[in-house]
Amino acid sequence: MKYFFAFISFLFIIETSNAQLFKKEKVTYDANQGRGSTDNNLLRWGYFLGINNYDFNFDYNTDLRDIYVKRSPGFSVGLIGNLRINSFIDLRLEPGLLITTRELYYGQEWFQNEPDVKASDLVREVKSTYIHIPLLLKVSTKRVNNFKPFIVGGFSTALNLSSNENNPEDNSNGQFRTTKNSIFYELGFGIDFYLYNFKFTPSIRGLFGINDELVRDNDPNSPWTSNIAGMQTRGVFINFTFQ
Repeated sequence: MKYFFAFISFLFIIETSNAQLFKKEKVTYDANQGRGSTDNNLLRWGYFLGINNYDFNFDYNTDLRDIYVKRSPGFSVGLIGNLRINSFIDLRLEPGLLITTRELYYGQEWFQNEPDVKASDLVREVKSTYIHIPLLLKVSTKRVNNFKPFIVGGFSTALNLSSNENNPEDNSNGQFRTTKNSIFYELGFGIDFYLYNFKFTPSIRGLFGINDELVRDNDPNSPWTSNIAGMQTRGVFINFTFQ
């Protein structure tokens, strides 16, 4: 339901701002009324709301059926700090809270040496609540009326508040463990829309994990983790930014 309301709110913003976006009149900052674009400020602030979709990328030691990852849309919210370098380049810090859930489905061949395999052994749920901190370089084109496309990229780190890295129980007790800290690189694009009262920016960004996030089971021959050579997060963000 929360995604439905977010979508309706997005449509409302677009509908109510159409008259401003498609006018030839260029929206500029009005210091007396304190509204409009603040692009020329050295520092700017804002916030974002969004939807995320996380996945895992697996590398294997031997060729078995891939682990299937069932993804669920998650929710993102955070703040933005923007440092203006020049008219086309900005440095951005976007700390946020991201919530997501993934389910892992194993094939029966992963348990060939296990005589008593239950249906629950083939599924593992991975819930994650990230404090996500990206440092991004935003490169924009020249502004055309009230539109300004851009690309963005950089690196990020995340602290998983739902991590069970230090849990002594492992998959033999139903606990799929992941590391607490992760490192990523990110690439994306978006468009700045200049409105009279604020700047609205929809963007889409891909996230790619660098470090191995799997905490292996205590048993080196565990059917859940022994064949996994590496596990990295992949994800897609759709963010709606207000500045």
